[in-house]
Amino acid sequence: MMRNGRIALFAALGMGVLFAPCHRLAAQDTSSAPAAQPADQSDNPDFDATKRPRSANEQIQAQKALRQELKGAYKKWLDEEVPYIITDEERKAFKSLSNDEERDAFIEQFWQRRNPNPDSPENEFREEHYRRIAYANDKFAAGKPGWKTDRGRIYIEYGQPDSIDSHPSGGTYERPMDEGGGETSTYPFEIWHYRYLEGIGENIDLEFVDTCQCGDYHFTIDRGEKDALLHVPGAGLTQWEEMGQAKKSERFKGGFENLGTGPLSSGQASKEFDRIELAAKIFAPPPVKFKDLESFISEHKILSGPVFPFDVRTDFVKVTENMVLVPVTIQIRNRDITFVTKDGVSTGYVNILGKVTTLTHKVVQTFEDTVKVEEPQELLEKALDRDNVYWKALPVPPGLYRLDIAIKDVNNSDHVGLYGRGLDVPAFHDEKLATSSLILADKMSEVSTRDIGDGNFVIGNTYVRPRVSPNPGVPITYKRDQPLNFWVQVYNLGINDATKSNQATVTYQIVDTSNNNVLLSKQLESKDLGPHSDQLTVEKSMDIAGLPPGRYKVMVDVNDEISKQEVAQSAPFVVE
Repeated sequence: MMRNGRIALFAALGMGVLFAPCHRLAAQDTSSAPAAQPADQSDNPDFDATKRPRSANEQIQAQKALRQELKGAYKKWLDEEVPYIITDEERKAFKSLSNDEERDAFIEQFWQRRNPNPDSPENEFREEHYRRIAYANDKFAAGKPGWKTDRGRIYIEYGQPDSIDSHPSGGTYERPMDEGGGETSTYPFEIWHYRYLEGIGENIDLEFVDTCQCGDYHFTIDRGEKDALLHVPGAGLTQWEEMGQAKKSERFKGGFENLGTGPLSSGQASKEFDRIELAAKIFAPPPVKFKDLESFISEHKILSGPVFPFDVRTDFVKVTENMVLVPVTIQIRNRDITFVTKDGVSTGYVNILGKVTTLTHKVVQTFEDTVKVEEPQELLEKALDRDNVYWKALPVPPGLYRLDIAIKDVNNSDHVGLYGRGLDVPAFHDEKLATSSLILADKMSEVSTRDIGDGNFVIGNTYVRPRVSPNPGVPITYKRDQPLNFWVQVYNLGINDATKSNQATVTYQIVDTSNNNVLLSKQLESKDLGPHSDQLTVEKSMDIAGLPPGRYKVMVDVNDEISKQEVAQSAPFVVE
């Protein structure tokens, strides 16, 4: 994280560690007396071996066995999914649990303690946490998963900064006078600005520097670390050094920041400790706000009545090896909604209830929402031919589940629709090349910086509104004047140890399924999509006006030269 051994003091200040000599129990002289041996009671019929006190060695072995039980999904949850938000007390308590049932209950309560709305069946904190992990993996990977990087950690804990001063190529840098003034060259660096962080303060600036120039920006409290000419004699001098009022060697005075002196630098020494204190606060686990909550998910009764038809699509996007984001897209035709007209405005409401359960009927996720459809009365007849699309992204562990959805027409309470299907959530193992679902989108565009990773249909920094088929297995339909949009992510690309970069080829094709003729084929290099990342996003929009009516499919093939693995995805569509 921080270089030149400065992490030691930071850790001491941030965690309140007091270092003291280790004390050992005084050794006792037992040479003159033999060790007491327990009496052999194996022939005693009343002797219960399970009640025999454990020896010291047996206790040690039992403790080791207990610690070894924490493995697999539970170890990854502790070490990879919540390491930045779990408190020391919670971590200690979790490690002390002795069976999986206790661990499941602990995890359930862990999220519930952080639920900002305990009366809601949803847990916005948990969903936002896993969304941030997915975003960090997508944007900050650098020869290691994005959640392990400093930028990834800060993003997961505190979310999107209010502004970013980004210098991805480094280059010429005019120092402010409190850093000594003058001109120098820098490594790539970023400064994240937060207007306010609860428990930390206002106007917080966090600096990240890519000294290896490999995409791995690390957090630093030394504003001089970005200076690429810092150790080059006679180069990158401050204004006072150029005037002969100071020497460059004086910068290396043993403090935490190697900044030059100048007329405005007299207060730098005291500010160093402010920056150390800020770092300690930033990297401390956030406090738990809600400690006394009881319920996790309420049970809901599925309504019954006349059929209210609707279409459902599910997709799968990797968050971690043990958590998958499952976007659920629900499409409702306006013609099936009952509208009530008042003051020239026609309004319809649809209540939506969804539930994901295990095969043993344990509730994993629920969601409830009301969709409002509003149209001017004079335009209602035309609007009836349109569809409305609802979207909910659910973090779900890999496994086999059941997805149940019920919808109700609020203006016609007997008008109810039901959906129930198996939900096989895939596992994205770290060593196996894989892809997300290949999504054919109705609309797709890059979102603004403020909306990254937030809002309906937003995955990472892209707005992706999936097209929904009326029935499973039926291809999605496009008209020739509509663009064909597709989106897919690639996971677990190999990284070259020497270059810290990937080396893969992504090929996408349009194939006429009536004769298997390839009508379009394009090839992309992974280095052009993200050279230092083990995760890539492929998103394309294409004009299909030249395609005659018929059946086609999009094919995406990924060939990884480093891991020697290949993976392919395809999605059918129809052109009318």
